[in-house]
Amino acid sequence: MGATAAIPAKARTRAEGQALPVTVICLAILIVWYLAAIPMNSVVTAAKIEAAGGGLGNTLHFSWNEARPVIPAPHQIAAELWKSIFTVKPWLPKSLVYHGWVTLSSTLLGFALGALLGIVLAIAIVHVRFLSKSLMPWIIASQTIPILAIAPMVIVVLGSLGFTGLVPKSLISMYLCFFPVTIGMVKGLTSPEPMQLDLMRTYNASLSQVLWKLRFPASVPFLFTSLKVAVAIALTGAIVGELPTGAIAGIGARLLQGSYYGQTVQIWAALFMGSFIAAGLVWLVGAAERITLRRMGARP
Repeated sequence: MGATAAIPAKARTRAEGQALPVTVICLAILIVWYLAAIPMNSVVTAAKIEAAGGGLGNTLHFSWNEARPVIPAPHQIAAELWKSIFTVKPWLPKSLVYHGWVTLSSTLLGFALGALLGIVLAIAIVHVRFLSKSLMPWIIASQTIPILAIAPMVIVVLGSLGFTGLVPKSLISMYLCFFPVTIGMVKGLTSPEPMQLDLMRTYNASLSQVLWKLRFPASVPFLFTSLKVAVAIALTGAIVGELPTGAIAGIGARLLQGSYYGQTVQIWAALFMGSFIAAGLVWLVGAAERITLRRMGARP
């Protein structure tokens, strides 16, 4: 009983130890942000400050409350997030929840396809020797092409074939996120030591038995590390996929609307919404990793 109670206490102590540095860094960022907003917004606020008689109070007021600032103050972004999330019905186009869900649906589909493709490619590379030399260089080279150059071509080609909406954005997400999964899984599948592989041969294990009983369990930590990277990149791909289409829904569409009308506060709020979604997805993958490793017998 004492040992069981000691585990949550140890976890709380570790969490408290991590909370202080994060809090200090966040406060430092907020201070620097507020200070940087003053000179950055001086282009649009200088005349108003002068007309109001100058002074520190007027400078801070106009710099931190400009309707269309160059860089909005943190409290302006927080107010826009509150208004767009909690004061608007989530199924209406003015709601960030609505736009977030549109982007999230493309992200999840692209992430699932990319993870599946990455795992299949890694298994093929590990078991077919010539693929490691013929296929792997092309996989690496595929990531040297800027996604902003590929996205419009993918949208146009798939649009001509009748595929619009969710599918093109998902394929762009898949293109971005399959790479880290492939690299991580190749590393994981080849992580067993030669002695372990020799032991499996001694037991006359087949290739499939070696894969599922040795290679795949050994690759699980590498897989989840890659999935954390991949799910965040998948969100980026979904947002990028919304930009060349002139989409009317999604985080990318929200960014486009803000840029068209000079609504910088709206742009920053959409960026933060995307960040919150990415953080939530990474946390979910981390939670799945902890549950999986615990069921596999890993120590907490």
